[in-house]
Amino acid sequence: MSPGEQRAGVELTNLDQHLTDDAGATKRDLVDYLDAVADRMLPVLAGRPLTALRALRGRAPFMQKNVPKYTPEWVRTVPIWAEASHREIHYALCDDRRTLLWLANQRAVEYHPALGLADDIYRPTHLILDLDPPSGDDFAAVVAVAHMVRQALQACGLAGAVKTSGSRGIHIFVPIDDTAPVDDVAAATRALAARTEALDRSVATTAFIVEDRAGKVFVDATRAGGATVAAAYSPRLRPGTPVSFPVAWSDLDRVHPSDFTVHTALDALTDPDPWTTEMPAPQRLPADLIHHGRTIPVARVAAMHEGKRRARARRERSEQSDTSERSEQSDTSERNA
Repeated sequence: MSPGEQRAGVELTNLDQHLTDDAGATKRDLVDYLDAVADRMLPVLAGRPLTALRALRGRAPFMQKNVPKYTPEWVRTVPIWAEASHREIHYALCDDRRTLLWLANQRAVEYHPALGLADDIYRPTHLILDLDPPSGDDFAAVVAVAHMVRQALQACGLAGAVKTSGSRGIHIFVPIDDTAPVDDVAAATRALAARTEALDRSVATTAFIVEDRAGKVFVDATRAGGATVAAAYSPRLRPGTPVSFPVAWSDLDRVHPSDFTVHTALDALTDPDPWTTEMPAPQRLPADLIHHGRTIPVARVAAMHEGKRRARARRERSEQSDTSERSEQSDTSERNA
């Protein structure tokens, strides 16, 4: 195929250039992979404001929310006000193969859709728990905690689907109906994380501060509100270009994130799609779960206050040490007078 080939009316260029020095994949590999999984990936992206991680030649990778000025008119976008930056952001909506191929040609490697649809970005359609391994590559521990999450879900009448994160962890998606506002979804997420941790505190933790995790799997309950998460089947900009890959719960103990890359994932595809067959219908969040979550501090806020407390304690210890040192110096001076 020539470097100037076209697909779905999209001009594809520089296909034989490597994505990064350690990606182990070219732009052609990226385009071919995304084109092959488009029928599975597009339903995950459709209608959701998209943030993409791009890897341009000669530049550090960057997350892009606002579409570039040269974006074709046929790429659907949605304007959303960003309170943090006090401006309107025009997000891409990747609803069709043509748009997906155009993004791939722009060297968009990772695809992070919003948890809510474009008409209400802050109304999550899924509750999500993100499991991160302790330092090292202990994926077996992550799998064990994923089964604990499933146990916690079942205990309150809920169910979810699971996928590798494309990095070292696991994402668990729980589809929910539209009866719970975002604050209730966030509360329920915190409660599920806490209930998972309580099942076995020797392997799972909800500690937001890394130094407090003590080699345990982190059950991250912060994916709510305006957050994003790597889409099912999305490549990740990591050595070897792995992909976030859906698996059946029954297969989770037999897989490893390294099994799925842009080169190998196509051979692992099964029919029907596990992300479709394993995903339950939208569920109502139990009132007691939401109530439980409301009693749990928001992790980032709690971590911020704890960080300030620890910094204050360090300053006080330092001041006490300085005072003690000055006192000793004074005593020495008096003795030597």
